[in-house]
Amino acid sequence: MRIILFGATGMVGQGVLRECLLDPDVDAVLSVVRRASAGSAPVKNEKLREIVADNFYDLSGLRSEFAGCDACFFCLGVSSFGMKEPEYRRITYDITMAAAHAILQANPTSAGSGTTFVYVSGAGTDANGRQMWARVKGETENALLAMPFKSVYLFRPGGIVPLDGIKSKTAAYRIPYMLLKPVLPLLLRAFPKVMTSTRQVGRAMLHVASQGYPMQVLEAKDIARM
Repeated sequence: MRIILFGATGMVGQGVLRECLLDPDVDAVLSVVRRASAGSAPVKNEKLREIVADNFYDLSGLRSEFAGCDACFFCLGVSSFGMKEPEYRRITYDITMAAAHAILQANPTSAGSGTTFVYVSGAGTDANGRQMWARVKGETENALLAMPFKSVYLFRPGGIVPLDGIKSKTAAYRIPYMLLKPVLPLLLRAFPKVMTSTRQVGRAMLHVASQGYPMQVLEAKDIARM
C-alpha cells in the first residue's frame, strides 16, 4: 500500500506512522507537513518521504504527489480549547476538505480502484451537538461521507494511551499524561470500550485500508478489536 499521512508529528500521527513503517504491506508513506522536520529528530526510514506544503488550505499543487495512493490517514487536528468557532472550523473543516479534494482529484474512484480516506474524529462527535468542537467535527465527517472515495472511515477514539515513547505535542495534555503514566496501561485494560492506544489506532487504520470494515464509524471498542 501507498499511504498519505497528515499530522505525523502529533501524538496520534506518530503512532500511525510507526505502525505504517513496521507493516510489510506498506510500500511507501508520504508525510505532508507544514515545515521540514530536519533538526527535530526526524524519523529515518526508506519507506518514508516528507513533503512540505506551503498552503494547507489549497493543496491542488500537490496532486501529482498524491496520485497512486491507496489510503490517506488524516490525523491532523488541534484542541478547541480557547478557540472561537470560525478559527477552529478553518483548521478542522477547511484543511480536511482541501486535502480530501486534492486527493480525490489525483485519484478518481472507479471500479476496483480509488483511495480510502481515514479521518481521526473524536468520541462524542455530533453535527447537531451542543459543543462547538463536536458540531464542527460532525460536519467534517458528513462532508467526507458525501465524497466519492473508494471508502471513508471515521475514527472516534476516546482516551488514547501513547506508547513507544510517543508524547503529545499539546502542552495542556503533556502534564496529565505524565502524571497518569503509571496507571495508563491499567486504564487501557480496564476500559477497552473507551480507551485505545496509539498502536491500536495505527493498526486499525491499516486494517480498514487493506481489508475494509462493516461500519464506517469506529468507536474505541471497534478500534481495539482489530
